[in-house]
Amino acid sequence: MQTQIKTITAESIAEAKNLIFSGGVVAIPTETVYGLGGNAFDDQAVQKIFEVKGRPNDNPLIAHVHSDYDLSKIIDYDPPYAKKLREAFLPGPLTLVYPSTGKVSKYVSCGLNTLAIRVPAHEGAQALLRALDIPMVAPSANLSKHVSPTSAEHVYDDFEGKIPLILDGGACEGGIESTVCDVTGDIPVILRPGLITREMIAKVVGACGEYTPDFQSGEKVKSPGVLYKHYSPRCQTRLFTANELERAVAECVKEKLAGKRVAALCEEQFVMLFEQSGVETLNLGRTESEMAARLYELLRKAEKVCDVLITIEPTEKSGVMVGVLNRLRKACTSSDIKH
Repeated sequence: MQTQIKTITAESIAEAKNLIFSGGVVAIPTETVYGLGGNAFDDQAVQKIFEVKGRPNDNPLIAHVHSDYDLSKIIDYDPPYAKKLREAFLPGPLTLVYPSTGKVSKYVSCGLNTLAIRVPAHEGAQALLRALDIPMVAPSANLSKHVSPTSAEHVYDDFEGKIPLILDGGACEGGIESTVCDVTGDIPVILRPGLITREMIAKVVGACGEYTPDFQSGEKVKSPGVLYKHYSPRCQTRLFTANELERAVAECVKEKLAGKRVAALCEEQFVMLFEQSGVETLNLGRTESEMAARLYELLRKAEKVCDVLITIEPTEKSGVMVGVLNRLRKACTSSDIKH
């Protein structure tokens, strides 16, 4: 199979629509990361996404719809506070988990009676979704556990010869996946942190909880990005806190003396410290939006330029950085984390 990258035009939208209605899988841009899109009503198309990604079959998918789609077709209950959240944040990087009518493929929610729904803000994604006028599942367009893609080229690196079409909508502005919020209870509960923060949600509806999984009890995964190692570059990683900078620099020097290619991934205020020690740096930036937007791009760059990546947790731990830290920590195996 030949994989083509095409800019978003009326013609490429029509081609993508035909592929999806024929049971195919197409990569699409969103404002957060690129997604691997398929017909949410088509069992075989949904199973193909799991197969192509190498995704565990107990890790649910998110259904994407256009901004005027009638949600009553696919959700069983729409609490008043969910309407307030949609008005405040959608289209945008917020996924809401509702009770499901069970109309979409049973494989989308992996046996749960809920359905995660997102309305992406990217104009190209909206154009395709309007052309389809059906829910489209679209998990991140990367091989399972690999770094999520924020450009068409990232998708091509993972899926050359495996999917027919990548719609190129440019670099993603958000950089990390959407916030996932459960709206099946009395108050919204965040299942996966992202660009829409707990504080932002609580300001709109008065309260917002935060989910802590208990998988030892046999509880099923409620959201993508919860259980498994994710976002990992194909190089060794070491994760340090900002209070362990001297140890991090020493680790860099040690690995360099062992003949390894080494780079340090850190926020801008720490770049000079590593450069003074002769260590190549990958600069996350200064602001929350910069660090969120650059994280996956730099993790992908790291696997091409180094054997060992030394990462430093950003000093800010609240707001959007909750999501950034969540992704950064999952990118490192538990055995790599230094405390």
